[in-house]
This record gives sequence, structure tokens and C-alpha cells, in this order.
Amino acid sequence: MARLPIRLFGDPVLRQRAGEVTSFDERLRTLAEDMLETMRGQNGAGLAANQVGILKRLFTWEAGEDFGAVVNPTITFESDVIQEGDEGCLSFPGLFYPTKRPLEVHIDAQDVHGEDISMEGEGLLARIIAHEIDHLNGILFIEHLERHDRKDAMKRIRRGELENPPPVAPEDPVV
Repeated sequence: MARLPIRLFGDPVLRQRAGEVTSFDERLRTLAEDMLETMRGQNGAGLAANQVGILKRLFTWEAGEDFGAVVNPTITFESDVIQEGDEGCLSFPGLFYPTKRPLEVHIDAQDVHGEDISMEGEGLLARIIAHEIDHLNGILFIEHLERHDRKDAMKRIRRGELENPPPVAPEDPVV
């Protein structure tokens, strides 16, 4: 397995919609394993393929003891009940802001072998799923921020805080 370079805000690949995966081969499985290693190495809770410069509809996730890779996800349900909590992003290292997400999310997808799967997430897992699917659609978490927080985030980015992010505490997973 290999750690992959994570693309930071400003890289145009982060604003592009990832394409459907049609080839479920060893390369896809290796990519998923490399993404899991990369995500864990950065204390992440989720990582979308376009965050490592690959425009494929694939993301990896880890919440507690559960982890995996999801291919070609489609949201089939989002609860009307909203959770709000601090959220960060590996493409915005060091930035954390209160972000609203559905409390529960259901998806249909495939695994890395091409088998159909369904997945339900609540709480942190719902946040991870929503965040990573946004990435696959070219949407960044700062687009969900309240105006004053987004303004603060952009100010911090312009000051170069992404190049020298503060260390992330081990208990603060980054999605």
C-alpha cells in the first residue's frame, strides 16, 4: 500500500464531478487500499478519490471499528432531521467549522468487486457519507458553512494556513 498526495483547496480537480466506475479490477481495489492508508495516515474519517486526483466515484470511510470503500454511491434517503457539528476536510487541513448535515443517510452503491450494496449511516457515519458524496459531485464542505464561517475560512486560506496547518488532535476525525 502507498500513501497518496491529498489535493488541497484551489486544485481544480476538487470542483469536478467524478465519473462512474465501470472496471472493478485489481487497480480499483489497490486504489481503495491506498486511499484507506492515506486517510488513516492523516487521521481522516473519509476520503474521496478526487481528493487524491482521481475522478472516479469511490470513497473510503472509517467510523469507530467499521471501515470500507464505496463505489458509485447514490443517496436514496436523507433525513429531514439535521445534525450540526464541527467538520473538517483533508483538503482544508486545520480548518474546522460547524456544519449542518442530515442525521441519517441511506445509499445504494457497489463494493470494490462490483457487488451491489446498501448502506445506512447515522450521526458521524451519515456526516461522512454526505461529505464524501459531495466531494464526488465537486461540492466542498465550505459551501455548507454559514456566511460568517465561510468568510473566516477564506480569510484563513488566503493567509496560507492550509500550507502550515495546526496538528489535528487524534480525537478529531477529519471527513
